[in-house]
Amino acid sequence: MAERILVTGGAGYIGSHCVLQLAEAGYEPVVIDNLRNAARGPGALPESLQRVQRIAQTPIAFQELDITDGAALRKLFSTHRFSAVMHFAGLKAVGESVRRPLEYYNVNLTGTIRLLEAMEAYSVRNIVFSSSATVYGDPQYLPLDEKHPVGGCTNPYGKSKYFIEEMIQDLCKAEKVAVGRQEFLSVFGNDYETADGTGIRDYIHVVDLAKGHIAALKKLKENCGCKIYNLGTGTGYSVLQMVQAMEKASGREIKYKITGRREGDVAACYANPELAERELGWKAAFGLDKMCEDLWRWQLQNPTGYSKN
Repeated sequence: MAERILVTGGAGYIGSHCVLQLAEAGYEPVVIDNLRNAARGPGALPESLQRVQRIAQTPIAFQELDITDGAALRKLFSTHRFSAVMHFAGLKAVGESVRRPLEYYNVNLTGTIRLLEAMEAYSVRNIVFSSSATVYGDPQYLPLDEKHPVGGCTNPYGKSKYFIEEMIQDLCKAEKVAVGRQEFLSVFGNDYETADGTGIRDYIHVVDLAKGHIAALKKLKENCGCKIYNLGTGTGYSVLQMVQAMEKASGREIKYKITGRREGDVAACYANPELAERELGWKAAFGLDKMCEDLWRWQLQNPTGYSKN
């Protein structure tokens, strides 16, 4: 019998890639999503999961559900025997979180509390939480490793991720267990202390990211307790380097305009993934050119995202 894994936010871009990796690895994913950031399909399944189902050639279970709905979550847990949860659901835009902090705290924190309550009620103790490098705040050194201090977050989105990490660790201690639609691209700031003045980030191929989450899920078999792993390539690229790489992949000029910095952004942030390679046996396989080529191909085939409209 295949292990049944609950995937929250599994109809989104990253979540759906992880659902595919789960299905191909022999797990039985059950997806919940409120479809705020996912396109509805013509049938019962969102468009993204219809595609996963076709590729994996196996049925994908889905329920439209908001994780802030504790009663609905408990009903779901009462009808399924989950061996683990992969948690992607939540709001995720740095700039928007600065403008709408209460909404971010309500959705991300309240939703996670309701999820953890349901897990506790039904004795599901394994969770892989998809966090964010924003928990490190403005880095004290680069590349970021898992020993870097967390909590000095510069925006509400990052704070919500940090608080969730803290909740999970506290719970663990308590239980002692384990394209072409915009006229130009806005580049937010060119006066950072970086080589070209634009922000540096650790971009990663979505397939590498999905496989990293599957590796973390397998690690839970070792009763490893509460562990944190940075997933990244270990190389930071600036916004303008990304623009150049996308121009190369697309064969098109990308017009951009330098605008003011976004509140809550930092100059540079990229990971040291050595611990994930050492303990999870995971390493990013794809470089910048491959990321951009695949992203451009996907964008050409999906000009409005997963929506067919």
